[in-house]
Amino acid sequence: MNASNLKLFGLASLSAGLLALSGCDLNENADLENGRALFVTSCGTCHTLKEAATSATIGPNLDSAFAAARDSGMDQDTIEGVVTAQIENPRPTDPSDPSYMPAAILEGTEADDVATYVASVAGVPGIEAPTAPGGPGGQIFADNGCGACHTLAAAQSAGNVGPNLDNELPGQSEDMIRQSIVDPSAVIVQGFNDGIMPANYEQSIDTKDLDLLVKFLASSAGKGSSADAQPTG
Repeated sequence: MNASNLKLFGLASLSAGLLALSGCDLNENADLENGRALFVTSCGTCHTLKEAATSATIGPNLDSAFAAARDSGMDQDTIEGVVTAQIENPRPTDPSDPSYMPAAILEGTEADDVATYVASVAGVPGIEAPTAPGGPGGQIFADNGCGACHTLAAAQSAGNVGPNLDNELPGQSEDMIRQSIVDPSAVIVQGFNDGIMPANYEQSIDTKDLDLLVKFLASSAGKGSSADAQPTG
């Protein structure tokens, strides 16, 4: 099954879930801020969600999926139920497939917080990601989901899928930082695997924005304590 079919299958699964769970009344005491932070770090590497400033395409685009659901009259409780069900029992996929999502990637109150957060923002007309710290370069860092994988105190991100940028980037030239973005396989930090970071940023980020991102990273990495960073988009 190719990537396009996988996405369509995922959207179909979501639609079926909407019909099955319509009318459910779920958690009303979830922590939306925590849900957003957990989404960015645990889900944002695979899913697009505009409010979270994530743009990954491995899994279904949640804005597209749930915009259609809202248009059909589904309410927030119903969408929340679908997200909960997808977290607990995602569609079956071979673990070697890039789109593989493990069951129960989040559990308990963490799953509740993410489900409620997604239900509150996915597919909402006109919704935008909040302004990111760090000026224009920080916004590009956030909008491309970099904080979902990397810790950078200046960006208030605490992702741990990839290297801690506050530790790795100080002392590197702008050319070295640029190479690590456009050719992530060129140098692999010990303890991390190749093939996790997308290799198409040179195409997906325009030259001006890439310059701003590189300058932001070069000027800010290591300037703040990563222990003070809070997981956000």
